[in-house]
Amino acid sequence: MFSSLNIRIGFFLAKRQIKRSNPWTTTLIIFVMFFTFLNLVVVSGVLVGLIQGAVDAVRAHYTSDVIISNLSDKTYIENSPSVVSLIKSLPEVQAVTARYLKGGTVEANYKTKIKETDKSDIAAATITGIDPIAEDSVTNLSKFIVEGSYLKPDDYDQVLLGAYLDKKYLAVDSPGFSTLTNVAPGTKIRVNVNGITHEVIIKGIIKAKVDELSMRVYFVDSQLRSMIGRSDYNVSEISIKLKPGSNPDLVRDILKKNGVDKVAKVQTFTDAEPKFIKDMIDTFALLGNLLSSIGLVVASITIFIVIFINAITRRKFIGILKGIGISEQAIEVSYILQSFFYALCGSIIGLLVLYLVLQPAMAAHPIDFPFSDGILVAPLGSTLLRIGLLMITTIVAGFIPARLVVRKNTLDSILGRN
Repeated sequence: MFSSLNIRIGFFLAKRQIKRSNPWTTTLIIFVMFFTFLNLVVVSGVLVGLIQGAVDAVRAHYTSDVIISNLSDKTYIENSPSVVSLIKSLPEVQAVTARYLKGGTVEANYKTKIKETDKSDIAAATITGIDPIAEDSVTNLSKFIVEGSYLKPDDYDQVLLGAYLDKKYLAVDSPGFSTLTNVAPGTKIRVNVNGITHEVIIKGIIKAKVDELSMRVYFVDSQLRSMIGRSDYNVSEISIKLKPGSNPDLVRDILKKNGVDKVAKVQTFTDAEPKFIKDMIDTFALLGNLLSSIGLVVASITIFIVIFINAITRRKFIGILKGIGISEQAIEVSYILQSFFYALCGSIIGLLVLYLVLQPAMAAHPIDFPFSDGILVAPLGSTLLRIGLLMITTIVAGFIPARLVVRKNTLDSILGRN
């Protein structure tokens, strides 16, 4: 262990050495540490943010904070009106939307078929009934209209078509997946649901990076309810948006205590995340850490070379220090503190750039990946851990070359002998 006297002397020598060093060299080393810090944090942060952006989109535009869905052996939530009334009575709730869901098909270009034997332009879809105003207040569905316009409560015989059902937006040539061709707002299509075929007009196209939104056909709830014979008002999904600061777990538990879990599945947005999504986040984090470790090795080698060259060129000076009674430990401390200084300065600059520039900029302007809006995920705790790793690695990289040079014979160092 280093004594307090050796630490004080080492601090004095390190301070003197840094002041007298070439400022351009010092700046260059600090920037190496700065970019190493960014590599440690940003690479893994972007990879995790790629998946996290998709998770956040599902929460904001589909499940919201709490989602209630039908049990696996039921096609709807029993006593839905009572459940919705209970939800609206909770002080934590800001908005609620209830959805009717039914499997069906949509068909286009049926009027242009020449022969009955010609292949029909049909695609399978989830037929969804919504209250347009309530749905928009929870999920902002209207912001994803790329063509046409959003539904109004009195828009009968008009639908919103998910973009993944339109070949123009999803040109997939697969026998197991079909899309409609030559459709746009104003086009008539036929919807077959519950054995009933009904002709409707496409009012708008919904395109979002949430599959559940882009794979559905949206009706006004009252019309779909009459088409599927749901006179009991029992719905299939209820998404609940909470007031800022409210705890989704608390609301979920309140609903369960009131018996909602006996007629439906009650989940927070975290509970509703598929396991493969959580596994992907862990995998991408691991991949980011592996890539970041390369930068850590590069930084260590850089510091090792800088300190080693510095110590070699000052070998005579080190010999003189030892000759006048300065201990080897004090000299080693001076080089350790120099390494610590470089890492600390680089990390401070990195923290400022990360949290004041990069993270806000990527939150405001996410990276446009095909299936998500990528953000930068950099929790403070994880970032501080990486800074600690950078500091430790840098200190070790500074100590080793200093130790190699300081151990040389004092007289040989002064005379420059090997």
